[in-house]
Amino acid sequence: MNTQGGLKSADFRPPWGSVALMATRTTSTPRGSSSSKSGGTGRSTAASKTSGAASKSGRGSTARTKQAAAVEPHAPLPLRMLSGFWQGIGHVVGAGVRRIGYDVSDLDPADRRDGAALFNLVLGIAIATFAWWGLTGWLPDMVYSVVNGTFGWMSLILPFMLFVCAFRLFRKPQDGRGNNRVGIGFMIMTLAGSGLAHVIGGLPTVADGFDGLRKAGGMLGFLAAAPLAAIHVAVPVVLYGLLAFVSLLIVTATPFGAIPSRIRGAYEHLMGVDLMDESGKDAHDRSYLYENEASTKPKKKKRMRFFGKDEETDKSLEGYVGDEAFEHAIVDDDETPRASEPRVPPGVRRPTQAEIAVGKIKAAQGLGGATPGIDNPTEAIPILTPEMTAPVAPVAQVPAKPAGAPLPQAPIPQRTEQLSLAGDVTYTLPASDYLTPGSIPKERTEANDAVVAALTDTLTQFNVEAAVTGFSRGPTVTRYEIELSPGTKVERVTALSKNISYAVASSDVRILSPIPGKSAIGIEIPNTDRETVSLGDVLRSQNARRTDHPMVMGVGKDVEGGYVVANLAKMPHLLVAGATGAGKSSFVNSMITSILMRATPDEVRMVMVDPKRVELTAYEGVPHLITPIITNPKKAAEALQWVVREMDARYDDLANYGYKHIDDFNKAVRAGKVVPPVDSKRVIKPYPYLLVIVDELADLMMVAPRDVEDSIVRITQLARAAGIHLVLATQRPSVDVVTGLIKANVPSRMAFATSSVTDSRVVLDQPGAEKLIGQGDALFLPMGASKAMRVQGAWVTESEIHKVVEHVKGQLQAVYRDDVAAEAPKKQIDDDIGDDLEVLLQATELVVTTQFGSTSMLQRKLRVGFAKAGRLMDLLESRGVVGPSEGSKARDVLVKPDDLAAVLAAMKGQESPAAPDAHTAALSDNANSNIAVGGYAEDLVQADLDNRTQAIEYYDGADGPNDDEEGGEDAWSLTGR
Repeated sequence: MNTQGGLKSADFRPPWGSVALMATRTTSTPRGSSSSKSGGTGRSTAASKTSGAASKSGRGSTARTKQAAAVEPHAPLPLRMLSGFWQGIGHVVGAGVRRIGYDVSDLDPADRRDGAALFNLVLGIAIATFAWWGLTGWLPDMVYSVVNGTFGWMSLILPFMLFVCAFRLFRKPQDGRGNNRVGIGFMIMTLAGSGLAHVIGGLPTVADGFDGLRKAGGMLGFLAAAPLAAIHVAVPVVLYGLLAFVSLLIVTATPFGAIPSRIRGAYEHLMGVDLMDESGKDAHDRSYLYENEASTKPKKKKRMRFFGKDEETDKSLEGYVGDEAFEHAIVDDDETPRASEPRVPPGVRRPTQAEIAVGKIKAAQGLGGATPGIDNPTEAIPILTPEMTAPVAPVAQVPAKPAGAPLPQAPIPQRTEQLSLAGDVTYTLPASDYLTPGSIPKERTEANDAVVAALTDTLTQFNVEAAVTGFSRGPTVTRYEIELSPGTKVERVTALSKNISYAVASSDVRILSPIPGKSAIGIEIPNTDRETVSLGDVLRSQNARRTDHPMVMGVGKDVEGGYVVANLAKMPHLLVAGATGAGKSSFVNSMITSILMRATPDEVRMVMVDPKRVELTAYEGVPHLITPIITNPKKAAEALQWVVREMDARYDDLANYGYKHIDDFNKAVRAGKVVPPVDSKRVIKPYPYLLVIVDELADLMMVAPRDVEDSIVRITQLARAAGIHLVLATQRPSVDVVTGLIKANVPSRMAFATSSVTDSRVVLDQPGAEKLIGQGDALFLPMGASKAMRVQGAWVTESEIHKVVEHVKGQLQAVYRDDVAAEAPKKQIDDDIGDDLEVLLQATELVVTTQFGSTSMLQRKLRVGFAKAGRLMDLLESRGVVGPSEGSKARDVLVKPDDLAAVLAAMKGQESPAAPDAHTAALSDNANSNIAVGGYAEDLVQADLDNRTQAIEYYDGADGPNDDEEGGEDAWSLTGR
């Protein structure tokens, strides 16, 4: 038996080792149990109990429990009784300590170390008897001689250290790394404190006697500080002072960088700042955000390792919400299996999405669609190959267009021609490595081969003489090419659209008949595994390297896997529309980032309108802006009017110097061919391109539809040659937002996924956008193209945007113009008028023009009620337009038609217009004379217009018809009358 061997091993173990081991073991065996007796039965019972405790407590508890079980049966009875007594006292004291503060009494008994904790507590009390309380006797004197002779003054702090260690062992015995850290910190602190105490105590030596050492740092302080003090007294002071500070950081688990935040947090906690309710500062009630805060578990924070302990760090944001390319509202199958699909048994590999898609397609074909691992859990899942996914009939492998080679990660070459900034400022474009590369494109997958087989089988079933001749895999969809046999109608294939959707198990099938530039029919089917198109890959492509134009932007990838790059200057205006979440804002971010990556502020300036206030906030402060990002729709309308004035000023320069396009004018300015007049003090500089970006057109059309539409139409009609380009984005592509005039003058369109075919027709004038799958999938119709191309929009993360913006802002500060979105002067309208200003102006003009003041006339002409007409008449009387009421008679009109403009201006709160000049007065007198002598009918009309001062407003000049600089002519003078 093993009993003899066990006794031999126990006999060679020293007795104090057994006591110490029993003092630190995890569990105490109850008295009277079978394990307390000798014999094989007791040992087997103890071993079984020990193994059960070890399964709960882990590796360390298992080792300690096995050692205790091996020693306990062979220890003397007095030692076992002493051990049980010690553990019992430790459990009682530990139970009380674990209820201090937050209760941790539910600690696993296998993890407790109450014996070791009690030892630290008793040792601390023994040292405190002479260090704190000054008790005497043989036991305190003996402890005093040992402790004070070893540590000196540090014996005053040793009880506190031991109490802390005991408290942690009682409450957190399973935190071995933390307890070790605290113990190491206290050991370093004791060494440093003894060294400092030895220097402060006068550097006593052994020759002076032990009394001098006890009054300083003890023997430990003498050994630590005496060698260093031989060099210089300041050496141990500096060294052990720094070591004491580091030991304090170790004990409190405080990294050097977190010292200010820890001090601030401690101050706020002590002063109660963190408990103050700040909800009263905001009038908006947001208490619903914190109702369930106590029940939710705190999120895990980023941690760093410091002295063997994972501690929280105070770091800035390492990412943004916009870094995720594709967002899905439905939980993925990898996280939560759907209720309609059986759960995969444990130990069986879950099939991939491609394997599930192949199984569904084969099931639709009647080839057996049982998915291994789900429908038959015991069946092993084979690795799918193109041969296994093919139908029963042999089908030749369809060639796939080879995927493009990975782009070189070399930096983009510098611009061959770059404008020097004003003031000889050195401006460096952002590096290309700010934009991370995307994933490597795939040429073909097993799902593509399965779809080819499904298409071939469908054509065979319906006796269509056609064949799948190839396919090109794009990032979002794959286009399969079908060629018809001679004599086969195209309608035979297009009529099978629903059957094809059924065969490939996809509802988003789009048929192109034919593919532009090919004698083949294209069937676009979404990929089960989409690829992210990185903006960095698009800007590093050969298409982007071919030109240095600053207005070139990265659009994305087409269906064939080619990179799509567009020049905004040649569009010349762009309409971006689609439903919410389709990818409009991502496209706008890619466009702006492309401009920032390729253009300097002297080449491209931008005006951004963001009524949503969050989409374009990241670009605030870039030097390319000429005004802060506009979020107020009313100010946006004023900014568009400023763009119209800027366009007129540019066209004046083009007309004066004989150039038709702004590019030719800029080349002439750089060559020195454009010289201002001799007396002019103007310095002519090249005009930058002006890009106006409106992120949400619907908000502008709701606030000021007529002003916004007029400005947009004027810009889109004329601004192409002036270097001004407009990008309009909206998520509401309806006819009241995207009006006919706007559509007629914006030739380039970018349609993302729409909710209906009607919205697709509004944007593209053709269907197709309603079948897009969203999240960057779009139809791009540039100016001059007869057919829209399907592209996957380039994706740029929020982190990449912030890197580019920080680089650009670090190069140059933004200089804004004050006249772009200047606030209009407020009109001082009388309080009694209120909201009736417009109808009051109409009533005033009607009464003064007809010289008849009647309440019933206002009712008929203005279509208002009697109460409203009476109030208007009272307002006219208070302004001196009509006289007081005289019963049923009409009121006297006190204002002549010549004074109508001044009265209307006074009601509007404006200054009175200037009086007509001598020429106007002469025309009026001439008209009156013509009336007196009985002139022609057209003279009567001219005289009537001249008598009305408001006719002067039709002149283009500011000073009337004699303003030769403005060429003042009205419509009547152009008729030759």
